[in-house]
Amino acid sequence: MTLVRWVFLSIIGIILIVMAAANRQLVVLRLLPDEFADIFPLPGQIELPMFLVIFAGIIIGLLVGFLWEWMRERHHRQEAAARRREIGRLERELDGLRRKQANGDEDILALLE
Repeated sequence: MTLVRWVFLSIIGIILIVMAAANRQLVVLRLLPDEFADIFPLPGQIELPMFLVIFAGIIIGLLVGFLWEWMRERHHRQEAAARRREIGRLERELDGLRRKQANGDEDILALLE
């Protein structure tokens, strides 16, 4: 399975390197469209190679997806934490009952002697 993972990651790496080499031309990224730039004068223009724009889009998409999934699973994490607390409480109660039962047996044995 480790070999399959390394082969898969190698193929992905080669594809990304080839894509980066094919998309080296500079592109202009603007914060606002030209129509709004006159209304809101913000310095919002930068030139970057196209592959950086693509990679940044992929990374931002992954981060948004991970954050979305983490927020969506909040209910499951809360439920698991509540169950862990309940299990801890029940284990402590069981230990107390076992100790109480063990002490009761000692009392009976002492009476018999």
